[in-house]
Amino acid sequence: MDKDVTRARRTILAVPGSSDRFIAKSRTQPVDAIFLDLEDAVAPPVKEASRQRIVEALNDPQGWQAPTVTYRVNDWSTPWTTMDIVEVVGGAGAKVDCIVLPKVTDADQVKALDLVLTQAEQAAGLPVGGIGLELQIEEARGLLHVAEIAAASARTETLVYGPGDWMASMGMKTLNVGSQPPGYVGDAFHHVQMSILVAARAHGLQAIDGPFVGIRDLEGFKTSASSSAALGYDGKWVLHPSQVEAGNDIFTPPAENVERARRIVGAYRDATAEAGGAVGAIVVDDEMVDGAGLAVARATLAKIGERA
Repeated sequence: MDKDVTRARRTILAVPGSSDRFIAKSRTQPVDAIFLDLEDAVAPPVKEASRQRIVEALNDPQGWQAPTVTYRVNDWSTPWTTMDIVEVVGGAGAKVDCIVLPKVTDADQVKALDLVLTQAEQAAGLPVGGIGLELQIEEARGLLHVAEIAAASARTETLVYGPGDWMASMGMKTLNVGSQPPGYVGDAFHHVQMSILVAARAHGLQAIDGPFVGIRDLEGFKTSASSSAALGYDGKWVLHPSQVEAGNDIFTPPAENVERARRIVGAYRDATAEAGGAVGAIVVDDEMVDGAGLAVARATLAKIGERA
């Protein structure tokens, strides 16, 4: 099955896999995606038990309002990664759209996940390749190898910036994850975010911004989200319902841009067809549009989950 990089991912809600209450609350949140977490949000003593809780949640017929449902395994430096894959995919793989792999430092880690996931799919009688990957870049080694990481598996759908571990990796002087460190004039995250974005786009992937932990600081969240959206990011993780509406709004293209993108796609399709004269460049709204303009239009529609 081909990877799906046209999913809308404006807001992705993080949900602790150890909490029935938070799982239940997540089902009705108006986000584009959720991920059930086995990593940072779950304490070591309950990680193994949380796998079964996630399996049960995935198999619950109530489902989620969010159209995309994923879960996050523990990273490869821990003793849990393989069984996180085998047990959840074996128990509820048909309900999983993607697996999130944290703290990716090189391409071999992605290839290892792909191999284990392939065997888990086969054992469960699932189509091989049906479950996608979302890869978190969270430290210096990961950023140095980000292009190779992006190219390591045909399953990969997104690269995700992880600000918390990135800030720790760099030794930044702040404890407020996602906030700019005081004393630095400029955007301390520009290099890492742009590097991830370039690698994602070069390999046909989405780029997702990580969380802003100040759940009562809505203006701070908006500033963080607006910055990554301006760069071209497709969406952002959210930690609390208070961040959802703002996130959806910030990462939704303006209505006039969506309508123009639809006009461009339709007009270009007609013009390039043989019946339309097989023209390669056209005029839409008094502006020239060629293949590059078409690509921009399609990218705009992809942000709302619309294929073109």
